[in-house]
Amino acid sequence: MSRTNKLKILNDPIYGFISIPNELIYDLIEHPYFQRLRRITQMGLSYLVYPGAHHTRFHHAIGAMHIMQRAVEVLRFKDVEISSDEENALLIAILLHDIGHGPFSHAMEHSIVEEVDHESISLLFMHELNKQFDGKLSLAIQIFKGEYHRKFMLQLISSQLDMDRMDYLKRDSFYTGVAEGNINSDRLIQMMNVVDDALVMEEKGIYSVEKFLMARRLMYWQAYLHKTSLVAELILMKVLKRAKELVQKGQIPGCADNLLYFMQHKVTLENFEKPILDKFSQLDDYDIVSALKSWQFHPDYILSELSRMIVNRDLLKIKFSEDKFTKAEMDAHLEAVAAKAGISVSDAHYFVFKGKIKNQAYSKEAEPIRILKKDRTVEDVVEVSDQLSLKALSKPVTKHYICFPKHLSEK
Repeated sequence: MSRTNKLKILNDPIYGFISIPNELIYDLIEHPYFQRLRRITQMGLSYLVYPGAHHTRFHHAIGAMHIMQRAVEVLRFKDVEISSDEENALLIAILLHDIGHGPFSHAMEHSIVEEVDHESISLLFMHELNKQFDGKLSLAIQIFKGEYHRKFMLQLISSQLDMDRMDYLKRDSFYTGVAEGNINSDRLIQMMNVVDDALVMEEKGIYSVEKFLMARRLMYWQAYLHKTSLVAELILMKVLKRAKELVQKGQIPGCADNLLYFMQHKVTLENFEKPILDKFSQLDDYDIVSALKSWQFHPDYILSELSRMIVNRDLLKIKFSEDKFTKAEMDAHLEAVAAKAGISVSDAHYFVFKGKIKNQAYSKEAEPIRILKKDRTVEDVVEVSDQLSLKALSKPVTKHYICFPKHLSEK
């Protein structure tokens, strides 16, 4: 009987050939929980702005695993001891770090499941996979939760300069064509080291770190917080809110059974048992798109109008400002929408709403990016850098926005 070859090679447009290092990782990738990531876009609705941005969480997870392999090689070369069990755990933890993302990623995070973030769901998936794989993920889970004694390992997975960010910046830049986000991940990984159990960057890599932080800021303004993808995500959240409201009233809008389940039930972390996890694992972008296509013809004006906006990319207008929008501005738009559409002012809130966004490329509150200087001392990158821009990058920039239908934009 022929045995399946599990040491496959994948061809990635960013890194070239990526090898799957062992059978356990191959089997994890083949698992239906992980295969679902092929059906979840990495950048939500950003393809409405950047037509190439159709890459998925699957691409990203495999890419992050690949650069984790490279990071382990570099650190071992610099005499940082990493056992084969630790290496495997690092690869598994980064491979599964996003497995808990729901359809359209962040847009759905608080719409389908209330008050449960994707990191918590990722952990639920990891625990379930650990049962199915006879405890072989235990060390990966320990590292992922920050409970392992070697703290630098968590920094490789989750920090201000981790493998997750290194892959998604490079990948999102490639697929959107936003060149400003392109970073030199090879150089960054080559400059890594460990001092006193903390991840550090050697001083000669400081320009690459500065470029990385600048790229992150620019990608937020040009891609992740781009006004069109932002307004599309906000509309999608309103669609789900309206659909849930109709379900509570006993009007069931046609959609996939698993999606309907999450609209009918309030799911919290406490009641997120295996049957619910399995239902969640059946949800992906296709369910949402299919529902939107159907709901644009629903008799409910709000549900149909909002769904049509996304399907036909005929979105609300969004205006940014340094200052908060006034109640008078809001009220004027609300009354105009209510009068024009023949709906109540309270229902008009589905089409007129405001909020704020924040962009901070580097946080001084979080664990710093440490630079290892030539005299072997370690300092925060902001203190070492001669770039005044880095100090600016650590200040959060807040923008206020208001959304309303386009035909009112002249008012």
